[in-house]
Amino acid sequence: MSLRTHKHVLVVDDSFTVRQSLKRYLSSRGDVVVCGEAVNGREAVQRAMALQPDLVLLDLAMPELNGAEVASVLKGAMPDTRIILFTMYRENVGKYLSSAVGIDVVLSKPDGGTKLAAAIDSALDQISD
Repeated sequence: MSLRTHKHVLVVDDSFTVRQSLKRYLSSRGDVVVCGEAVNGREAVQRAMALQPDLVLLDLAMPELNGAEVASVLKGAMPDTRIILFTMYRENVGKYLSSAVGIDVVLSKPDGGTKLAAAIDSALDQISD
């Protein structure tokens, strides 16, 4: 049984503006807490291992390790952590990668904003308390 009352989310994107927007949105929800953020792939792996988030919002194109590499490492080490790939590329690119590396949901940034709430809800529903 989890002692957490809120689900913890790690926000990973090399864009300051995107990270701020995601954190602002997540802070407006009553069911999640942003437990940390990372600006590149290596930092994402380190932070995720240390913070053990329930959900990772992850960019695909990042310095040092890309989102697919990060997702592969995280799913190997923390298989219950949900991962939403939030990318500038169209969703079909990410969907191809997702089956290979264990990404749970893929959203494109240009049209994923409206789908983000539903994707987060779906990912959080899959996490056992």
